[in-house]
Amino acid sequence: MLNKNILLFSLKISLLGITLGGNVLIWPMEGSHWLNIKIIIDELIKKEHNVTVLVASGALFISPAAKPSLMFEIYKVPFGKERIEGIIKDFVLTWMENRPSPSTIWRFYQEIARVLKDFHILSREICDGVLKNQNLMDKLKKSKFEVLISDPVFPCGDIVALKLGIPFMFSLRFSPASTVEKHCGKVPFPPSYVPAILSELSDQMSFTDRVRNFISYHLQDYMFDSLWKSWDSYYSEALGRPTTLCEIMGKAEIWLIRTYWDFEFPRPYLPNFEFVGGLHCKPAKPLPKEMEEFVQSSGEDGIVVFSLGSMVKNLTDDKANLIASALAQIPQKVLWRYKGKKPATLGDNTRLYDWIPQNDLLGHPKTKAFITHGGTNGIYEAIYHGIPMVGVPMFADQPDNIAHMKAKGAAVEVDINTMTSEDLLNALRTVINEPSYKENATRLSRIHHDQPVKPLDRAVFWIEFVMRHKGAKHLRPAAHNLTWFQYHSLDVIGFLLACVAAAIFLVTKCCLFFYQKFGKTGKKKKRE
Repeated sequence: MLNKNILLFSLKISLLGITLGGNVLIWPMEGSHWLNIKIIIDELIKKEHNVTVLVASGALFISPAAKPSLMFEIYKVPFGKERIEGIIKDFVLTWMENRPSPSTIWRFYQEIARVLKDFHILSREICDGVLKNQNLMDKLKKSKFEVLISDPVFPCGDIVALKLGIPFMFSLRFSPASTVEKHCGKVPFPPSYVPAILSELSDQMSFTDRVRNFISYHLQDYMFDSLWKSWDSYYSEALGRPTTLCEIMGKAEIWLIRTYWDFEFPRPYLPNFEFVGGLHCKPAKPLPKEMEEFVQSSGEDGIVVFSLGSMVKNLTDDKANLIASALAQIPQKVLWRYKGKKPATLGDNTRLYDWIPQNDLLGHPKTKAFITHGGTNGIYEAIYHGIPMVGVPMFADQPDNIAHMKAKGAAVEVDINTMTSEDLLNALRTVINEPSYKENATRLSRIHHDQPVKPLDRAVFWIEFVMRHKGAKHLRPAAHNLTWFQYHSLDVIGFLLACVAAAIFLVTKCCLFFYQKFGKTGKKKKRE
């Protein structure tokens, strides 16, 4: 009996050691980025980790939750929500008015660089709010955090981690122009078959596409590098030694990429890059009673789910009427998330909602299609449930995301700036009535579900891995220790060229020597 009690006590002690959580610090980003990291935070809290979120006083979407297990450290910044809203609005309008094409690509990158410059000024003020707040930094040091999870779109999380002496990780979909992944993460980006971010190309490129892709890469490097390099002096001053943004970002232990091979085109990656796309996806729950009754009233025709995301709350009257007119002509019932004025052309088959349980609707057996702006979260919910899409992309990664789904045969795209009711109607009829779209969406869903570990579990595993081992240096490529000319083997190429040149020079000299010595002697004897 005594031995049994000792065994049970030992078991309890061992289990206690396993479940005791660590301290995690979050450097978040606004919008959908926050929604993604919030899913990870909730899972970390379930596993009894202590999570603290650093949030600026002027944050737009990030607000203290009622959950006592989640701590928020709010720091002062010299701006309010209105300034962030203004930058977002300018960003959206600039993108929609300058959609990239072969003839407008230069102007497009110029305009986007202009908007991003304002964003980086805001980011520096956010950095100052933490790094120059000595009381806050002292408090964070005393908290003994074991890892910091950062979104690199908002720079500075890495500096905070280094100041605190803790490892850090990145969570991202992609950075602007992939400058961070390519130059700082050392991920190869062969332009011959890896489409540049924002190019809307697939990995199956014609010669003209490859020309366009090659130009896109170099334009992105030119436009965005100047913005990123403007941080070099800030980082050097903050750390008290000469450094660069890329050098510091390259110290990230693990990069959690919010996509997977159901979405991405095959391409090279490094062992410290982990794919966790769709980590927020989950089985559908029952719909509210009134909504379920409307869905069931659709009969065999089924329903269409329509949402342009949380960033676009309304449209112009003309655009809303154009869309409503197209929706009124399909036999399916439509659930449209829309906060604007009720369109005059709204059909009896369409209902407007301020908010919809999007995941639960996409997982409903009567759902036939999803009209989406192309945000990564919505696309992954459609992939998870195997629903074909009509893409209406507007800005940021949305056009690229829809291009991926088009290439995989699971979506049709319409241009929100130029589309007519007929365009939207034809796109809907195509994805609903042509079996290939549903088949391709179902195939992507099977790929997504056929993973040895769920994306959310994979993300949490690597966070805990970094905490247990105080980093993941064994996954870090040696490329980070090389200079740019060593990385591209320019020193080796230069040495070999010098050897070849020296050999040619010596052979030439020898030939000239023998010619002058023996050639002239032979001619002289011949004359004699």
